[in-house]
Amino acid sequence: MRDLSTAAGPAAGVADGHRVGPQLRGTARALARAHDVLLLDLDGVVYAGPRALPGAADRLARCRQAGARLGYVTNNASRTPQAVAEQLLDLGVEASEEAVVTSAQAAARLLAERLPDGSRVLVVGGEGLVAALIEQGLEPVWSADDDPAAVAQGFHPSVGWAQLAEGAYALATGVVWVASNLDRTVPTERGTAPGNGTLVEALRTATGREPVVAGKPEPALFDEAIRRLGGRLPLVVGDRIDTDIAGARRSGLPSLLVLTGVSTLADVCTAQGEDRPDYVAPDLEGLLLEHPEVRRHGASFGCAGAIATIDGSTPSLVLAGAGAPAVLAGLRALVAACWVHDDPGSLDLGPATQTLHEMMAVAPRRSDARQ
Repeated sequence: MRDLSTAAGPAAGVADGHRVGPQLRGTARALARAHDVLLLDLDGVVYAGPRALPGAADRLARCRQAGARLGYVTNNASRTPQAVAEQLLDLGVEASEEAVVTSAQAAARLLAERLPDGSRVLVVGGEGLVAALIEQGLEPVWSADDDPAAVAQGFHPSVGWAQLAEGAYALATGVVWVASNLDRTVPTERGTAPGNGTLVEALRTATGREPVVAGKPEPALFDEAIRRLGGRLPLVVGDRIDTDIAGARRSGLPSLLVLTGVSTLADVCTAQGEDRPDYVAPDLEGLLLEHPEVRRHGASFGCAGAIATIDGSTPSLVLAGAGAPAVLAGLRALVAACWVHDDPGSLDLGPATQTLHEMMAVAPRRSDARQ
């Protein structure tokens, strides 16, 4: 269904062959030109709460001009693709209903693959799940007395004890249980609130059952996205290591981590194994830039003139020039240096982080996508 080759070549190692897990990839072309489809997370990537992230709409428009098709792939099962697309349009981001793929759609697909057409499915969730089930030829119901063949569970603010109880009654009969995702929290304008993972835990505790999971970091959501959006060389773009990046790696897809949401510079510098992204950038401008190769010279790591050196427990970082390309090169050099350190969690990243933040504050935020 997808081509697992990469447009950017193999993962960059270090000059003396010392490698610890996956390393950053390099590309001489802007990512928006090297990949035909961008699978973008939403909250923390395109917007934060009710507002678009600074420059996001413009950068996504330039990605489209560079030739990439854009898909918006979200673990949030509460809303329909149409509702999500309308929000993006309100924020100045061009989007159609067909460009949005939700974990509710992935969950409905998993159920449709397991059940006869027209089967009744008990909904523990809201309109996002209902619409997805109907699209797959399944019948949503709201009571265990309706003899459902399965339970579909996804986040919605209206979910309470009554829906959870119906879910528990149905699960006690041994029917299939599919959860849209296991995110324990959701961001709201007033702060962090319980997410679908917290509600799934309530049913898990009540029934002793384990659900099949559709959303990130499981592969089903990315499979659904590629089925709907197509693409030979997709790139996952996200802000969360534990869902976006881990999910991309489990699905065999390359990924870009942007530092505009949940995961921090310290998180990516200390990431291990499947938690390591193929690319990292301060924000979506990274889609419009080349990602130069990182080379090791003894204790130093160089990238397009930027040099990161780890002496003891405190990495130092020297950037070459100014602007978004210089910041990206410095970030890549720093991450590569940390990834080959024996104990990256022990490093004091404060000085290097300060250097990057100071440069990010003054860097021009627009770059043309290069050939």
